[in-house]
Amino acid sequence: MIPFDWAALMLGLAIGAATSVVFFAGLRLGVRMAMRSSKPVGLLVLSSIVRIAALLGIGWLIAEQGGPWSFLGYAAAFVFVRFIAITIARVNAPSRGAT
Repeated sequence: MIPFDWAALMLGLAIGAATSVVFFAGLRLGVRMAMRSSKPVGLLVLSSIVRIAALLGIGWLIAEQGGPWSFLGYAAAFVFVRFIAITIARVNAPSRGAT
């Protein structure tokens, strides 16, 4: 049986939550900047490359240093923060037909 490492899981959850909040804050900032830009596609592509590279790089470091349990916590935190971000975006979205 594989031993369960609570400390590694909690470390992954903490780092994953912080990284995910920064990821989605960067997404929000990138979209807002793109809406005001004359070249929104280039700005969105650059933003996504930076955010995805940072998310994967930190995830790789977590997996290397903390093992599979910390990576599981990291991934679970991302999914949880993503759910919260989507919920907040839906609540704050303008209703259809509103001008």
